[in-house]
Amino acid sequence: MTEAHEKQYNIAIQRLTMPSRFAKLRVNDQGFPVPKFVQDVNGKPDFRVVNTTFLTLAIRHKLCWLCGEALGRYQCFTIGPMCLINRVSSEPPSHKECAEFAVRACPFMVNPQRGRNTHDLPGNAQDPAGFMIDRNPGVTLLWVTESYRTFKAEGGILIRIGDPVSTQWFARGREATREEILESIRTGLPALQQLAAQQGADAMEALEKEVERGLSLVPP
Repeated sequence: MTEAHEKQYNIAIQRLTMPSRFAKLRVNDQGFPVPKFVQDVNGKPDFRVVNTTFLTLAIRHKLCWLCGEALGRYQCFTIGPMCLINRVSSEPPSHKECAEFAVRACPFMVNPQRGRNTHDLPGNAQDPAGFMIDRNPGVTLLWVTESYRTFKAEGGILIRIGDPVSTQWFARGREATREEILESIRTGLPALQQLAAQQGADAMEALEKEVERGLSLVPP
């Protein structure tokens, strides 16, 4: 992020209304709230590293991934376009208002050019379970549902997301356009197609159906 972009980002953050639940969270040296899932590394919160103990607690007790408080009837998953296709997430859901603040405040989700920072990651940092596409998708989907279930996958536990009650797309801290969403799907889909091709014709056919189902949730 350039110095000019960083200034614009800081100004934008100051204009956001922080969810009241975030008031109980600790803050880092820059004064930003630290989500409950963040693991401390060398005594300081590292936003890139997931606290696996809290991951287990969040799933078992249906706690918000961001603020840590109990979820109600509706749970909001913060996912990328490829998770729209397969309806699978490696992260538990949050409150809708917590998730919406995150997509407007997180530097990775606000800036599509920003890559994942893997410099000096601790040696014991764990990759998410399953198959992760290592890119910035540029758009983020808030998927609100009343249900989800977990299943075992390579490297840990994944979550099968229930049918949506509502969906809302974001890009650059604001609602995403249809063109931005479709471009992100187009550029991410080859990775899923390659994986399905390795698994055979049945997997390719299933993926085609999943893509069709996912595209029906792209706003007109």
